[in-house]
Amino acid sequence: MAAPTSSRTRGRQAGQRASLARLRRRVTSWLRHHVLPSDGFALAGLLGAVTACGLLCDVDDAWFPATMMVLPILIGGLVLRMPSLLLLYAAGAGVLIAQSRVHDPDEVTPGTILVVGAVGAIVVLMARMRTRLGVQWTRGESMLFDLRDRLQAQGKVPALPPGWHTEVVLRPAGGQSFSGDFLVATRGTSDGPTLEIVLVDVSGKGLDAGSRALMLSGAFGGLLGSLPPHGFLPAANDYLLRQEWDEGFATAVHVVLDLASGEYELLSAGHPPGVHWIAATGRWDVVEAEGPLLGVLDDAHFKGVHGRLRTGDALLLFTDGMVEMPGEDIATGIDRLLGEAERLVTDDFRDAASTIVARAGRNEGDDRAVVLLRRL
Repeated sequence: MAAPTSSRTRGRQAGQRASLARLRRRVTSWLRHHVLPSDGFALAGLLGAVTACGLLCDVDDAWFPATMMVLPILIGGLVLRMPSLLLLYAAGAGVLIAQSRVHDPDEVTPGTILVVGAVGAIVVLMARMRTRLGVQWTRGESMLFDLRDRLQAQGKVPALPPGWHTEVVLRPAGGQSFSGDFLVATRGTSDGPTLEIVLVDVSGKGLDAGSRALMLSGAFGGLLGSLPPHGFLPAANDYLLRQEWDEGFATAVHVVLDLASGEYELLSAGHPPGVHWIAATGRWDVVEAEGPLLGVLDDAHFKGVHGRLRTGDALLLFTDGMVEMPGEDIATGIDRLLGEAERLVTDDFRDAASTIVARAGRNEGDDRAVVLLRRL
């Protein structure tokens, strides 16, 4: 009768060993996929730093207070992924509990716990953003700056032949690094007589508008020059509609200029008008074309306005941040802008774009952009 009992016991023991083996494999697999490959060494070093903080606090709490625990926590928020960061927090909490209950309760005050906990909560929020990006340390910020630099590089006007001059100034809202205003430009060929410039104002401000502006600048840059001039704005409108963004509209002004004759056509998609300085008459003429916003109507049509830049003439383009102020009519803003531009005529338009932005663009809460195209 003992043999069956012994067999059942051995069977239970074998089953327990199998269960432990499966649990060990699962734990090993979790560590391998969540901690060890990318940040295992960093985690080990920071766990050692947390332990050292606790030991040093026991030695001399005047020079090494318990709040120094925030240092490894801050570093962990930069270099660790979320599972490893939570493990570091658990180790830090354990060290604080040991100090308060085992060693000296006066070393860990409620204020110390609040400070360490608040810093930990802030670091978790920052780490979540980095986890969404899939990058650690400061590479996320580096990527954003790289995107900003690419957006600025795409907005450069190609080299023009003698007798032509351009100035472009883009100022993001509130002094930020990202703007919803951007420029794309191209020439028909490397030596072609045609210049196309498109100034775009994306809805929104700041980083959200800047990310959409980066995406649109690449798409619009590919469309510009590859389509006939009258095909660009309809194609841009279709592209925006396909994105199905909640706040996905934009305004744009498209200028097609013959560099040989000076004749141009201005097309607009809900954008503020351009203004043409006529040197022969000594006055500014408003050049306003008709067209709906980009990304609103399925079958949008855009009607252009023609003009000609003669020697001494200039064409000024701008976004609504230059002429719109809360509680003020846009016509008043345009008059103010033209008044500032009028003062620059006698100074031969020296640094005209930057001066106009500084003096006329008073709405610093909105993105501002000015493009000056002049025939010398």
